[in-house]
Amino acid sequence: MWRDESDALIDRIQRILDTNGFTFWAIERRSDGAFLGFCGLKPGAEDTPIRGEIEIGWRLAHEHWGQGYAREAAQASLDWGWANLDAPRIAAITSVDNVRSWGLMERLGMVRAPADDFDHPKAIERLRPHVTYRIARPAVKPG
Repeated sequence: MWRDESDALIDRIQRILDTNGFTFWAIERRSDGAFLGFCGLKPGAEDTPIRGEIEIGWRLAHEHWGQGYAREAAQASLDWGWANLDAPRIAAITSVDNVRSWGLMERLGMVRAPADDFDHPKAIERLRPHVTYRIARPAVKPG
């Protein structure tokens, strides 16, 4: 990612935080504080089928894939969302080609919603086809 693109991404994330009180958070490795990527929650984008819902998302540097970091961060984000947001469900979207993210969504208990698959208008042409997944708020456990 080019410097101006990463700066623009940071600005967008900060605006989401300022507006909503939550956003995507940096992921750091506990052992050494290395920045691995980001994960968290934000409102679903206006031009997607998850508009008006809470979206979970993640992006990690390639060298950190397959080590459980995304799973740990995504589960922590879901747990935070259920504890702090009044959302009946949380959604995720990804490119049709991103089968690794599909797998993580399914391991988190998310279910594909094929009726809401779509062509993402902001993605480059080859990545426009997107899939949609959702997970419902867990039932409250008796105290």
